[in-house]
Amino acid sequence: MKQYDVIIIGAGAAGLMCAIEASRRGRKVLVLESSDKVGKKILISGGGRCNFTNLHIDPEAYLSHNSHFCKSALARYTQWDFIALMDKHKLSWHEKTLGQLFCDDKAPAVLNMLLEQCKRVGIKLESKVGTIDFKNQYVVVADGQKYQSGSLVIATGGPSIPKMGATDFGLQVARQFGIKTISFRPALVPFTFHQNDIDRYFKDLSGLSIDALVSCNGQSFREGVLITHRGISGPAILQISSYWYKGDEISVDLLPDLDASDWLLKMQADRGKAELKTILSKLFPKRLAIRLADTLTDQHLSNLPLGQIKQSDLKALGATLNNWVLRPSGTEGMRIAEVCTGGVNTDELSSKSMEVKSQTGLYFIGETVDVTGWLGGYNFQWAWSSGWAAGQVV
Repeated sequence: MKQYDVIIIGAGAAGLMCAIEASRRGRKVLVLESSDKVGKKILISGGGRCNFTNLHIDPEAYLSHNSHFCKSALARYTQWDFIALMDKHKLSWHEKTLGQLFCDDKAPAVLNMLLEQCKRVGIKLESKVGTIDFKNQYVVVADGQKYQSGSLVIATGGPSIPKMGATDFGLQVARQFGIKTISFRPALVPFTFHQNDIDRYFKDLSGLSIDALVSCNGQSFREGVLITHRGISGPAILQISSYWYKGDEISVDLLPDLDASDWLLKMQADRGKAELKTILSKLFPKRLAIRLADTLTDQHLSNLPLGQIKQSDLKALGATLNNWVLRPSGTEGMRIAEVCTGGVNTDELSSKSMEVKSQTGLYFIGETVDVTGWLGGYNFQWAWSSGWAAGQVV
């Protein structure tokens, strides 16, 4: 049986960061990874450019049943610390939008930077963990090999994008040790709709994108909304999906900078002979303008001159343009969700070290924990911060 100080299961962002920090302290570290590559999510993130953090990291941008839990780790290892690491390794980066930072040298450069710091770390790929036992120390059996350590770190993420090998392994381990968990749900994921809604609102409009303010359960995001074959996606939708539960309605403000009713009445006074579709095409792609004019009220209005439309109908259309209430039938699910909400209940963990309060030497980090960030580098920062925090003590 091979003896280590620390065994980390999962060679993603959080696991690698924890390994780096633990090895820096002189600890003998083994990382077990079930897939054939390390850092798979790092490699695909940001369209291959790795959206590695965000300038505006704030605890408010994280979902958790305990909103205070993430504060300690995020404050002790910040976005500025990771930016300094990038700069130290001469990796250039740029801000794309809303504080999102991307690597100019693409994602493999970020992964290679992390691996360069893991030279004293043993990393075993395609190592599927069979059993974990605890008798004063942790005994991990992977592919017939036995490994023993005083500290065990679970950094296996959540089950989103299963084709990359993602599972709920972390929650299985937690339950084995009697640790409370919160079921994973897909997050940062497109919405789907019933076929009658698709036929009415979205058919033949796939690929069109607009700027909108999307709201649900007291949270709002203003970014792009993209129409798909099965519903709607785009940054604003991915963001709000983390706050949505089955059966909830969402509100879409298609003209967040305008009082649409007042604008339509003004257009009616100024350009009464112009058809509604012509006026709306000033603000929307023409095909979408026609669809909105014909479906957002109970009348087909697109071909009518503004002067022939009742003011009450224009007001009703305007009100809906500013508050279009939709009820998604579901989401695209774990298959393409970027992350998950849920995970190991944070009440079970030390916010300073990520150690399980009731189980000495057992740690959970990264997405396996019930902390989920917004789109745009927030989840990577949680991985760096939580991995760093555990790495100081394992």
